[in-house]
Amino acid sequence: MNIKDYGFDYKINSNESIGTPARITAVHKGRFAIVSDFGEGYAQLKGKEYYYENEVFPTVGDFVLIDHNRSGDSRIIKTLERRTYFSRRDPDKGRGEQAVAANFDYVFIMQSLNHDFNPKRLERYLTAARQSKAEPVIVLTKADLTDDYLPYILETSCVAENVPTCIVSAKTGYGMEELSPYLQKGKTLVFLGSSGVGKSSLVNALAGEKIMDVNGIREDDSKGRHTTTHRELIMLQNGVMIIDTPGMRELGMWDVTEGLDDAFFDVEKLAHMCRFRDCRHENEPGCAVRRAIENGELSAGRFESYQKIKAEAKYSGSSADYRRQKEQFFKSIAISERKKRKDVY
Repeated sequence: MNIKDYGFDYKINSNESIGTPARITAVHKGRFAIVSDFGEGYAQLKGKEYYYENEVFPTVGDFVLIDHNRSGDSRIIKTLERRTYFSRRDPDKGRGEQAVAANFDYVFIMQSLNHDFNPKRLERYLTAARQSKAEPVIVLTKADLTDDYLPYILETSCVAENVPTCIVSAKTGYGMEELSPYLQKGKTLVFLGSSGVGKSSLVNALAGEKIMDVNGIREDDSKGRHTTTHRELIMLQNGVMIIDTPGMRELGMWDVTEGLDDAFFDVEKLAHMCRFRDCRHENEPGCAVRRAIENGELSAGRFESYQKIKAEAKYSGSSADYRRQKEQFFKSIAISERKKRKDVY
């Protein structure tokens, strides 16, 4: 087994020589499934680096350095710099960041051509994808459920202009060739979509074999149960890697300032044309946004989505600043304590 097959680049990480490179393939409550030149195995965090020196906690897709242990769990000693990164607000705690995936090349934003199709949710996924710095690709699944794709394409183009859109059916094979440009050896894809959207079916179709269980959906609302119960990186036989995620119908925004600018570039462009720099786009004179809504150039619904996500991003940004200050505070305490112990010694 060669870690380079999993996307590791020795040239980029040439200065990292204090351990063995590995990639996180799954996270199980503090225990990490990994792959390295030694093969597959498990690892745990080295306490000093991660709990006292504020090393970044790894997630699925991360490249890390380990102290390899051939007879048991290895120790993760460092998380290497991420090329791309996707996170959301922790759904269990209500606030705080939850890492989802790292070091991927494409984000497959998936919605099915049934009741699951939701332009508002598509806007949220697209914002997060833009923030991650990876290339978004919209994949409309279950093409076998309808004969008229045009309404879906029109709605998609309104919220995701210039984003590649593929219409596929894992059941019949329709449109699967459209995904070929993204299925290159050594590339990593991350799947985002709600339960029942067909992520597991698409993984099986791309793999050419059943490697994931598939659950049915309720016919009345097209919602499904979570087939994927945890995030994991899957290596296909053709060398393509897929990070599948549990269905996320609601995506709590976390610090998506840059992604918001890209996903809502039309609104941002208008906002910069307002007479006043601090325009709230309410009743101010010379508001280009309100003028565009009145003229029909911008839909009120899209502007409402922009405002809602921006409000969440502002809240998350404040939380992120607080977290960084807190980490710096505890880091300074740890450094001070180490210095005291050294002086005493």
